[in-house]
Amino acid sequence: MLRTKVFVPALMLVLLFAESGAGVGGASAAAELTVAPVSVPELKAVFGQVESRTVVPARARIGGTIRQIGVTEGSEVKEGQAIALVVDDKLALELNAAEAKIKELKSQLANARTELDRNQQLLTRGVVSQSRLDQMQTQFDVAANQVAAAEADKAVIAQRATEGAIVAPATGRVLTVPVTLGSVILAGEEVARIASGQYYLRLSLPERHAAEIRDGDTVLIGQRGLSPAKGGDMATARPGRIVKIYPEISDGRVIADVEVAGLGDYFVNERTLVWIPVGKRAVIAVPPDAVTTRHGIDYVRVARPEGPLDVAVILGETFPDNGGTRVEVLTGLRDGDRIVLPGSAK
Repeated sequence: MLRTKVFVPALMLVLLFAESGAGVGGASAAAELTVAPVSVPELKAVFGQVESRTVVPARARIGGTIRQIGVTEGSEVKEGQAIALVVDDKLALELNAAEAKIKELKSQLANARTELDRNQQLLTRGVVSQSRLDQMQTQFDVAANQVAAAEADKAVIAQRATEGAIVAPATGRVLTVPVTLGSVILAGEEVARIASGQYYLRLSLPERHAAEIRDGDTVLIGQRGLSPAKGGDMATARPGRIVKIYPEISDGRVIADVEVAGLGDYFVNERTLVWIPVGKRAVIAVPPDAVTTRHGIDYVRVARPEGPLDVAVILGETFPDNGGTRVEVLTGLRDGDRIVLPGSAK
């Protein structure tokens, strides 16, 4: 039993060296790359919250009872689109009263016209004086002005009736509808909130990073979802740009806004993973295809005077580099090492 325990690890070691040496001759003709420290941004993972540049309320212009609601949370609306209807039953009664008033005044106007015409005829015969005719003319003018004023009052009431239609003040997405059918509201009350501006990400960073972030810095935006499995990693993230850093620090947090394309289908206040640069560090990195994995251990082939040698390494993060990607090597390589890249042997 003792011999068996010693012999098996030894056999595995022999096989491991056999695998390591199998590709030495074939890789000798492959390209080489001299590694050197490169400066990469020190990224901090935070959550950014989707915000809208502007959120405008759709308000009632008159008081009354809500008879129609044409939108719900999440609806897309266009500017000027009718989204609800408010009806004030008193307006119909006021219109009827205005019409009755106009009829009364028109009757008085007709009577004043008749009196004026009669006095003009009597004046030509010398029966009445000029002052009497002037008095009739004044009564006629007053009646005409009263009719005009009554018609203007009726137009005001009719305009108020048309203002019962609540329209969207801007194009966007409805966030909330805080009223229901049959609700009684007053003029100026909010019927819906509409996110009408461009979407952006708002970051809240610890105060210690306030001195490291700058306007125009590039950040990496993960995919939708709070879990790492859905949010992805930095290799699959898309770029964004810091466009504004607020000068006031509140509760030990500094606020920054990030612009990024493709947020139109996100929910307002939805959170997503963001990697933001808060400094720089020097790392040794190699192309991912220079790394091979055997038995769960990562190796990089290093060119030595006595021949290529597979060196075990510990890898770190993967980051973009000049249109490609590089993987950080934490241990196993040092500045000036020549690594052998995969290639076809001659």
